[in-house]
Amino acid sequence: MTTVYIVGLLLITVVAANIVHLLWPILPLAIYQILAGIMLSILPIDTHAIVLKPELFMLLIIAPLMFNDGQNVSFRQLAQNVRQILSMAVGLAIVTVILVGGGLKLALPQHFTYALAFMLAAIITPTDAMAVKSLTNNVEMPKNVNETLEYESLFNDASGLVLFSLATSTLTSGEFSIGHGVLVFLYVFFGGILFGALMGWMLIALRTTLMRTHVDIGSIVIPINVMTPFAVYWLAEEIHLSGILAVVAAGIVHSILYDQLRLTSSRVQNATTTLWSIIASLLNGFVFVLLGVMLPEVVSQTLAATILKLALLGLGLYLALGLIRYLWARFKLVDMHSDNINRDSLLLALGGVHGTITLAMAFSIPVLTESAQLATRNQLILLAAIVILISLTVGTLAFPRLLPAKTKNYTNDEFQDQLIHTVQYAIDELSESPDHKKEQALVIDQLSSQMTLTFKINRNVYDRLASQARGVEMQTLAELRENGVVTAKEEQVYDRMIGRDALMHSQHCLFAFLRIWHYRLKWKRLSHKLHKHHPQTFNEMQKLYSNKALQDKSKAVRQQYFDRLESIFSMTMTDVNEFLDEVQTPDNVHEVAMVRRMYLNRQQTLDRFHSRGEMDTNILRTLAIKAFQDEHSYVQQQAAAGVISGELANALNEHISNDQLVCIQSFED
Repeated sequence: MTTVYIVGLLLITVVAANIVHLLWPILPLAIYQILAGIMLSILPIDTHAIVLKPELFMLLIIAPLMFNDGQNVSFRQLAQNVRQILSMAVGLAIVTVILVGGGLKLALPQHFTYALAFMLAAIITPTDAMAVKSLTNNVEMPKNVNETLEYESLFNDASGLVLFSLATSTLTSGEFSIGHGVLVFLYVFFGGILFGALMGWMLIALRTTLMRTHVDIGSIVIPINVMTPFAVYWLAEEIHLSGILAVVAAGIVHSILYDQLRLTSSRVQNATTTLWSIIASLLNGFVFVLLGVMLPEVVSQTLAATILKLALLGLGLYLALGLIRYLWARFKLVDMHSDNINRDSLLLALGGVHGTITLAMAFSIPVLTESAQLATRNQLILLAAIVILISLTVGTLAFPRLLPAKTKNYTNDEFQDQLIHTVQYAIDELSESPDHKKEQALVIDQLSSQMTLTFKINRNVYDRLASQARGVEMQTLAELRENGVVTAKEEQVYDRMIGRDALMHSQHCLFAFLRIWHYRLKWKRLSHKLHKHHPQTFNEMQKLYSNKALQDKSKAVRQQYFDRLESIFSMTMTDVNEFLDEVQTPDNVHEVAMVRRMYLNRQQTLDRFHSRGEMDTNILRTLAIKAFQDEHSYVQQQAAAGVISGELANALNEHISNDQLVCIQSFED
């Protein structure tokens, strides 16, 4: 139970750090997560219980992350850039481990054996694509450099992990042979790739067969997809192959499936992408928070002078890694198709940001080696953390000074205003049809949610507009009464309905809630008294109510009653809509949209009270599809007329397409 509690606490901390970064994106997300972990370590919990066993850490954290990276890459792009990938992910990784590991052994022979030096070099070699993205979100990174960094981070993780595994086995056994090491590397490396590809193909065949025979069975194929990295990693390790390379290969094979099924099985595709995005975000954050939790303990067990030495050594290692990367690009050992080789080489060097995989391997350093406690384990973890922090800090400071800031030719306010106009156009087009009013009301309410969930409203402006709209409604109601269109009783009932809506949508809706429950309790109390003191009368009333003929008559009367209320509502809404059209300005467009939705909610309330049967799902889908087509058409018209830019039109179309998918799925049986 303690383990479950601690894992839950770590995940809560990850989410909290993500929220802080969302509100104040001043620092990279990884920094916020490390700081959150440090704050968590202050709490009175046993941090020793947080440490995971290395094999579990690789299985539960690294395997799913690597699988997700593999299935998100395009196989076509991989095939087109295979030389670039081999250069960065294999050639550069091996050269870096040899140079840095050999340099450590020569510079500090009293502190490092060859196995320990190469193990540390393998730990700090892999780069982290997620960390790079967090540093370059607001700058224009050249496309060729960005692609090179992404491909490198996918496969050099695997290379680093294989080299780390070889160094670890040498460290624990104390034996190493170059010939044997090469054979083991080839067997582990290429065997892992072949095994992972085979397993991925078999699982894809299973999923494809299931989807062909039973369309969109997400409850089966999505769990299979999520369990794939764990199964593939475990089986590969059992036959002494690289589990990491196996899950990467399986992920890449899955990416081929996604290319083939990109426009089919939309529900499964959308759900799978969303689920893996959440899993990857949480696992990445989990590692950084775990580092933050462990840092105080590691630092407390290390002398101040040792910490200073480790900081200097970490800085030296970072500079060595950056120099190797710069020279590798500058002498064109990797072809980036660059038109500015000096700039791109520098960006490639700075883009060697370290993160999750480096931490994961550091935590995976064996506790016991040569039958003794590895005294330097904590120091190696701290050293890896220092290299990560330096790479994040340098990237945070350097990228905004070397690259232009990302710019959009539209503001968020312009996007929201155009979205309001777009949705309102679709609502107007939908409202012109006299058919299927009940289904129309539900679809219009769904469309209105597009307008009300993307901005904050001015409550005072909204209350004033709502009050004015109700005034127009009551004035129209009075005129209908004077002209004999509605009866005095109908006017009284409708007036009470307006008052109830005013109370429910005011800032004092709590009082309305309490008032409703007051009347409900009062009715129950009166019913109880009647049953207790006048049981004969109560039984007669029950018999009267159970009479089917009277029930049918009452049902017909109620049907006529609510039909009449809806008719009055339609007449008053004509004047209300005219009023809202007149008062709408660019400054109050959001508040006007909220008022419109208030009246749409009343329409739905009226629909629920009269018994016209269930809504037709096919009609709902048809109306929704037409409405979203109208939205796309409106955006296209505005772009063609030069009212909005192409970039804004693309953003609106993407937003509309996502809303359409969610809306259509909500109408499915």
